[in-house]
Amino acid sequence: MKLLRAAWRLARVGAHLVGGWLTITLLFPRWDQGRRNARVQAWARGLLAILGIPLQVQGEPPVQGPVLLVANHLSWIDILVMHAARHCRFVAKSDVKHWPVIGTLATGGGTLYIEREKRRDAMRVVHHMRESLAAGEIVAVFPEGTTGDGRELLPFHANLFQAAISAGAPVQPVALRFIDQATGADSPMPLWLGDDTLMASLWRTLAGPPFSASVTFGSPQVAAGRDRRAFAADLRQAVAALRQPS
Repeated sequence: MKLLRAAWRLARVGAHLVGGWLTITLLFPRWDQGRRNARVQAWARGLLAILGIPLQVQGEPPVQGPVLLVANHLSWIDILVMHAARHCRFVAKSDVKHWPVIGTLATGGGTLYIEREKRRDAMRVVHHMRESLAAGEIVAVFPEGTTGDGRELLPFHANLFQAAISAGAPVQPVALRFIDQATGADSPMPLWLGDDTLMASLWRTLAGPPFSASVTFGSPQVAAGRDRRAFAADLRQAVAALRQPS
């Protein structure tokens, strides 16, 4: 029965993805940005419901921008969870843009793409991030640069923090956890590490022990004279503190 339920959910995930793709392709060109943002958030919440992942939001999500959200990175679900908690404009690796269906969804959600292999591309992305923040948008990054196992945060790359410093925008730390519903411990089911594939992680999410997603928003900080490296190090500590079980 567990495998049948997982297969049924997988079929519903596919239908939800196609529905989102059609909405972005056919309707987004006629909608204003506010309506698009609201639809992305509702779509993300709908997909979490299909996946059977309850969402827990703690702290105060930003009501409006400009603000840069910085969060730890665990899984492909992270973007979905943060969109469900508060629509934001993500910075993601350029590979995502070319993924079937998902690339269209990410682009429609306002994603900024970065080519991590090209060091100079970070300067271009920082420029666009600064423009977005100056326009009053909420932008989100995963400064670890890759997914971790959740035991300890990886170092935060400081380059992208320059966008907030240049725009004079606050930075808000965000902590993500996936919590096993039976034990209350961190769940490994949605982790996406090393040579793991998206489909393998998705199937574990659907067929494994149930877990919930926790998003904790901390207090916004301003650079206050700190350079980007010091600012990044302090925000890493803030995210780590938020990840501790209450």
